[in-house]
This record gives sequence, structure tokens and C-alpha cells, in this order.
Amino acid sequence: MNDWLDEIHWNEDGLVPAIAQDYQTGRILMMAWMNRESLALTASEQRAIYWSRSRGKLWRKGEESGHVQKLHELRLDCDADVIVLMVEQLGGIACHTGRESCFYRVYENGGWKTVDAVLKDPHAIYAGHSHE
Repeated sequence: MNDWLDEIHWNEDGLVPAIAQDYQTGRILMMAWMNRESLALTASEQRAIYWSRSRGKLWRKGEESGHVQKLHELRLDCDADVIVLMVEQLGGIACHTGRESCFYRVYENGGWKTVDAVLKDPHAIYAGHSHE
């Protein structure tokens, strides 16, 4: 039943990097880690569920913020060691900083320049929580 999970080359910690991409625009929203359980749940629940290394537990994207990622497609790369999730980002915010994407800084003239605006104050998103 879960033979498809056996085809993935998990790292020494039993994890695989997972890139969330907007299914309409193609914009890279974020990168997180998945373990076998979180990937199986992502497929069965049709929403992004990651493994939080810092908290040592499953992290259902949007459980605190409401910014759920609805799964449209799962892809595996040629080396079977990276997952891409084509998602619909509810609320239009993937980053805990309140931005559309976690990749909001561009390298320019020897430094990192912030190029994306905060769409919603993170304190308003995570009342009483640090971040997802």
C-alpha cells in the first residue's frame, strides 16, 4: 500500500526536503522537512503536513495561522531525494513573517535586500505563538 514511500531516499535522519510551490503561479513558497508519516498524511489528507525538527513533531501547515496549504500535486525528483508540493496557499501567506513566500530577500550589491512586503503582521497571525 505504501510502496511509493519506499522509493524515496530518506536522509540519515529519516527526512526528505519538501518544497512548497504555488500551483498557479509556480512561485516557491517555502521549504520544510517531511518524514515518512508526514508525507503519508499529506497524501491522504490532501494538505501539507511537515515534520518540525525544532519541535520534534508533526506540523500541519496552517494549524496555528489558518494558512493551510491544499495539495494539488506531489512530485519526486530524479534522485528521489526531494519532494515538490504543488499547493494552493490559503490566505496567500506561507511565511511566518507574514509574507507570501519565505524567499523574500534578493542578493544585491553584496547584501540581502528585502523585496516583498509583509501582507499581515505576524503578531496578528500568531497571537500567543512564536510561529509554526
